[in-house]
Amino acid sequence: MAKAHRIDIDRPDMSRLDDPKLLRSFSYIDGKWTAATDGAALRVTNPADGSEFGEIAALSSDESAAAVEAAQTAFAGWAALLPQVRSKILRRWFDLMGEHREDLARIMVLEQGKPISEARGEIDYAAAFIEFYAEEAKRPNIESVTSHLPDAEVEVWREPLGVAALITPWNFPSAMITRKAAAALAAGCTVLVHPSAETPFSALALAELAERAGLPAGVFNVVTGDAATIVEPWLNDARVRALSFTGSTEIGKHLFRRSADTVKRLVLELGGHAPFILFADADMDQAVDEAIKAKFATSGQDCLGANRFFVERSVYQAFCEKFAARTAMLSVGIGMDDPDIGPLMNEKAVAKQRQHVEDAVKKGAHVLTGGKGHEAGDLFFEPTVLADVSADALIMHEETFGPVAAIAPFDTEEEALARANDTEYGLVAYLHTQDPRRIYRASRALQFGMVAVNRTKVTGAPIPFGGMKQSGVEREGSRLGMEAFTEVKYVCRDWA
Repeated sequence: MAKAHRIDIDRPDMSRLDDPKLLRSFSYIDGKWTAATDGAALRVTNPADGSEFGEIAALSSDESAAAVEAAQTAFAGWAALLPQVRSKILRRWFDLMGEHREDLARIMVLEQGKPISEARGEIDYAAAFIEFYAEEAKRPNIESVTSHLPDAEVEVWREPLGVAALITPWNFPSAMITRKAAAALAAGCTVLVHPSAETPFSALALAELAERAGLPAGVFNVVTGDAATIVEPWLNDARVRALSFTGSTEIGKHLFRRSADTVKRLVLELGGHAPFILFADADMDQAVDEAIKAKFATSGQDCLGANRFFVERSVYQAFCEKFAARTAMLSVGIGMDDPDIGPLMNEKAVAKQRQHVEDAVKKGAHVLTGGKGHEAGDLFFEPTVLADVSADALIMHEETFGPVAAIAPFDTEEEALARANDTEYGLVAYLHTQDPRRIYRASRALQFGMVAVNRTKVTGAPIPFGGMKQSGVEREGSRLGMEAFTEVKYVCRDWA
């Protein structure tokens, strides 16, 4: 395989960066930029046109194991720092992300494909987690306990867990790292990050800024290469005390099983299959606006993306017409042109859109708009609306992860809630109604970790992000996200 190299940003087919040093192609381990000893590399392509974006170092399992040693060695010193010192370093990291916002967004567009405005939004979102946990680092949530024993002093402490392994996906290549890493670092843990091999450059740019911010060697490590090769040593090593993963439920189950032998703390943010429920009393125009956001952000490649639209029968036709008309107006193109819809990540994703559309149509659905690949390129798919989708269609049971919306009517509140809950997933549900009693009933009945009422955007650093059932374990963001990387220690001391 070709040797990893720094990308030539002067190539005419690439957008120029203000700071070329943000483009890194080697892993970052123990404060050093590290190539594979055998020169192995993985090719990264721009999904908009298939051109080569660059190559990254493909480290071996032995080199990945060495990263654990570096993180373990650095742990004691990082954990011993005053929380205020850790906070100051994290704050500097946050500031640097703001200073380099445009470059970070450009890198993301060129490796992930999302529209530039969405990329800028993700950089802001990612930086917000660092800012939030920079503050939380100074005030770990310790509960005071009154002694239940005579002549005894009782204390409860929160201590950092140790080395934390963080495995992140390609759809949010910056925010999924900072949401995990900032919490772990604030708690006093050291971290190992394995980014998706499809979008590694965003992670390496974050490492460059982390180094500039003053994170000590070994505290923040980014290890690139084949996922199985990199992660296997971490699963086997008892010194890796926590594992946080965002990705498919299938892979999450595998990591769950493999973590049992070393009893790791797990934080799993897995698949979603979000319902969008619209009652007749909702504001129709607002609901259509929110439906567009819920379905087509990140070109539909979002675990929070609405997949199944359930609409009360009396307004079903009106919603289908308005939603399809708005969908047909969405622009499709390369990310730097800032369209509404960019390319999908790979051919497998495009094939899934085709499969879901063909299956739904075969089972009686009607294509209101879209339904096929887009002329913009091989990895583009038309924003699509399917009406009258049957309950047994694949799209009603599988996460589409693309720009295809499936709509079906319902007659009663009970029916709508039952159909919404009829899934192994439970990440987020979208509810549109003006009836306060129904809002309360439905919010209680929906078996999802998050419920968005008459709106789409609900996420942010202060809130606990996560799902029920097979959508995940534990929560990210908020104080709960930091607690996942700590141990509780109880000390009972005699006065004598």
